[in-house]
Amino acid sequence: MSSRPIRSALVSVFYKDGLEPILRQLDDMDVTLYSTGGTQTFIESLGISVVPVEDLTDYPSILDGRVKTLHPKIFGGILARREDDHLSQLATYEIPEIDLVIVDLYPFEETVQKTSDHSAIIEKIDIGGISLIRAAAKNYQDVVIIPCREEYDECLRILKEKKGRTDLEDRQYFASRAFQVSAAYDSAISHYFQRQQPKGVYSVHASPAKALRYGENPHQRGTFYGHLEEAVHQLHGKELSYNNLVDVDAALTLISEFESSDPTFVVIKHTNACGVATRPTLLDAWQHALAGDPVSAFGGILAANREIDAETARAIDEIFYEVLLAPSFSREALDILQAKKNRILLQFPAFFHPVEQVRSLLNGLLVQDFDNRREQPADLQTVTRIAPTEQQITDLLFANICVKHLKSNTIVLVRDKQLLGMGCGQTSRVDALKQAITKATAFGFDLEGAVMASDAFFPFPDCVEIADQAGITAVIQPGGSVKDKDSIAYCDDHQMAMVFTGNRHFKH
Repeated sequence: MSSRPIRSALVSVFYKDGLEPILRQLDDMDVTLYSTGGTQTFIESLGISVVPVEDLTDYPSILDGRVKTLHPKIFGGILARREDDHLSQLATYEIPEIDLVIVDLYPFEETVQKTSDHSAIIEKIDIGGISLIRAAAKNYQDVVIIPCREEYDECLRILKEKKGRTDLEDRQYFASRAFQVSAAYDSAISHYFQRQQPKGVYSVHASPAKALRYGENPHQRGTFYGHLEEAVHQLHGKELSYNNLVDVDAALTLISEFESSDPTFVVIKHTNACGVATRPTLLDAWQHALAGDPVSAFGGILAANREIDAETARAIDEIFYEVLLAPSFSREALDILQAKKNRILLQFPAFFHPVEQVRSLLNGLLVQDFDNRREQPADLQTVTRIAPTEQQITDLLFANICVKHLKSNTIVLVRDKQLLGMGCGQTSRVDALKQAITKATAFGFDLEGAVMASDAFFPFPDCVEIADQAGITAVIQPGGSVKDKDSIAYCDDHQMAMVFTGNRHFKH
């Protein structure tokens, strides 16, 4: 018989949000409720009758709450098949059948995000809850498992529409979700320990799943796994696509480099920055970022490190773009920008500083620390007779940030904290430099007095020679070539300043 009545329920949750309507519905249906700890107290506060788990097991909650539900009288009632042999054993040992289990696990990931206290994190590893989820899901033929608060609405709907009964299809759905929750939870814990001791098998935590309209191209399927709402909150516009998400990630990681800078705007196209500028006002920053490549900005992704005000919104509104990200938007700015229904507006609650990067390839994964290194003035080693000026150092560090977020091989040209030109994704550094110069001059920039950044060392002096001829006066690069002295000698002979960082910023 696939349809089963719910006569009893075990409820054990961390967060109580959204639980009350389910409890009242179960109470109206005369379902026997079992619970313990804070959940029991919450149920009693609603005036609903509940049987303490301790009364069933004859054991109190022990070991500071680490052991509450781990008992045969709980797990027997969940795991027993509703067949004569199992039912007779339940009767022998006076174990009640438990038809519904509602669990919301300890917030392990949330705790990891909030604290580095290892002991506090370990205490948020749920043992009883995850065991209840897996037991009830295993016995889905007879038992309903609600494994997380995201399923409360669906649970309530079924309780009301089917008058306290569930079909096999319902129970299979919840069992599937239960194992997804269990896998994601264990993966998050494994991931935490992997970061403490980076050896052994790597586990990827990627849940829940969100189907996209399609992947990179319309003939490809696409799915996003994870908690997007923790990174960005969509205020307006059409649904984010696969390509939008890739570009948003690039924009958010770059603008986060300027978290504590003056007002800054970045323009992203196909994950590469084509416009970056820092200025005293956000409007000024926007205008100078756009000037870096107004052609590529069409249909691009825009990001700011300050609240979007009305004046800046009106200026942005003059061009077509896909997505705009900012920490916040003024009310007037939102009114202006929401006039176009498909335009995507995203608010990010915090600047984005990922700790690692994962890439799939060759039927496996590559995992590395995220490139969060940001050079400071003290990191720069002047290798030429002429040292860079204070203004040049500011521009060199600005350029070094930009070069880190462009595909290798890449060259960046900057003056007065404005991206003037960039060459990226080239098979030779000379080609990258020529592309950067061509783009800069095409948009009317005079490169006299500009600075140049490279993501890796110069194996020959050809790049500094080309840069010198274009008017560039200072260079930042990692150094480390066996022919570094050739580039240094050219700079010394032509009154150019050069600094080494000692750190390469490849991005493949």
